[in-house]
Amino acid sequence: MRKELKQIRLNAFTQCSICHHSKGQWKNPVDGSSLGYKEIDYWVNLAKKLEEGCFDALFLADVHGTYNVYKGSREAAVRHTVQFPSNDPTLAISAMAYATKHIGFACTYSTTYFHPYQTAKLFSTLDHLTQGRVAWNIVTSYLADANENFGLGDQMMEHDRRYDRADEYMEVTYQLWEHSWEEDAIVRDLEKDTHTDPTKVHEINYKGNYFNVPGPHMCEPSPQRTPVLYQAGGSSRGITFASRHAEGVFGMFPTIESCRKAVTAYRDAAVKQGRARDDMKIFPGVTVVVAETDMAAQKKAEEAKSYTSPEGSLALFCGWAGIDLAELDSTDNLVEMKTDAIQGLLSALVLIDADREWSLQDVADYMAIGSLMPKIIGSPSTVADELEKWIDETDCDGFNLVPVTQPSGFNDFVDLVVPELQKRKRMRTSYTGTTLRENYFGDGENRLRPRHPAYSSLPDWKKTK
Repeated sequence: MRKELKQIRLNAFTQCSICHHSKGQWKNPVDGSSLGYKEIDYWVNLAKKLEEGCFDALFLADVHGTYNVYKGSREAAVRHTVQFPSNDPTLAISAMAYATKHIGFACTYSTTYFHPYQTAKLFSTLDHLTQGRVAWNIVTSYLADANENFGLGDQMMEHDRRYDRADEYMEVTYQLWEHSWEEDAIVRDLEKDTHTDPTKVHEINYKGNYFNVPGPHMCEPSPQRTPVLYQAGGSSRGITFASRHAEGVFGMFPTIESCRKAVTAYRDAAVKQGRARDDMKIFPGVTVVVAETDMAAQKKAEEAKSYTSPEGSLALFCGWAGIDLAELDSTDNLVEMKTDAIQGLLSALVLIDADREWSLQDVADYMAIGSLMPKIIGSPSTVADELEKWIDETDCDGFNLVPVTQPSGFNDFVDLVVPELQKRKRMRTSYTGTTLRENYFGDGENRLRPRHPAYSSLPDWKKTK
């Protein structure tokens, strides 16, 4: 009996800024990558195109602060558009949702800079307006100057402590989303002149080390109640956090072997948290350059490389790592270095080539297109072969697609690769569910699964039901 082919899930991964992971592509005449990021039509047209390709979600990254680690200055980051300028991703979602029916929308929102009471209201509102098609990428943030801009001082909270605080933050949002309002609190009783039954709206009275939130939640239950939850923690502490909370995990895994190990680590950690191995969907990031033939795709990639900004790439990497490579004699000991930025990325260069003593030029060259993402370059058949290989050999669930140029990179993928994957029965040809959680987990799965920790601490009113 033939084994059923695993379906490939796809998120379009980008940011409300310019040339997200390929620094310098604003100079590329193909479409002046992302220059339309300030225009609502740009985002609406992109969402419609991705829905045409049956993508699960459009995933909008975000940062606060500037990449000022490289050479101790933000100058290179500002000069080369390293996620700067950057607009708020939450504001375009309503317009994109209005223009589409099925595709979901994930966006990044920081537990360090925004209070959980506001976060709960924001995502409930978006879940209502999108009719259940929103996800939250949970981040603790890592750019130091953002701390000052938000009035938190000039020192970042220590890496693991940020995660400790984020665990408590999540408890607050779960209480607000899942335990403040009863499902039937809206009664609209004309005779009793009662729209909302006050006996079915409850305070949460949360008291913790970092937050005291009495509640109740401001919003009535939305289609998903809790948005789909994303996380990308790659350090030991980050994996623990992700395995407890996330329904979707993403990351930059440079090789199939490193991705396989990461997938196993995440799934093993989820089981230790009392969850099932398939309670999380795992999405490695990939950069795809596709054309009608392998030769044409290679030519397109080489053309894109001619527009790169090496210093912009270095500013991006150093900001992620929290370490100025320009001050190091060697990258040999990167894996052992401690940082309060993104610890999981420090080993990426070693995973790519353990024997190389990476120079600044080497790092810049590798980061030129698609940053640390694996690069898949070729015809639709070549790209599909490689994507299938990753799925089958790593047990990942799909990909965060990161194009070199935008929107053309997404358009090329939808027009050329999606039909090939559909022909191979690796992708859906239409949507069946109505919510983003259903896109990922199947029809009828609108709410968090019962094993999720959001349900581990029931309020008194639920215990008496």
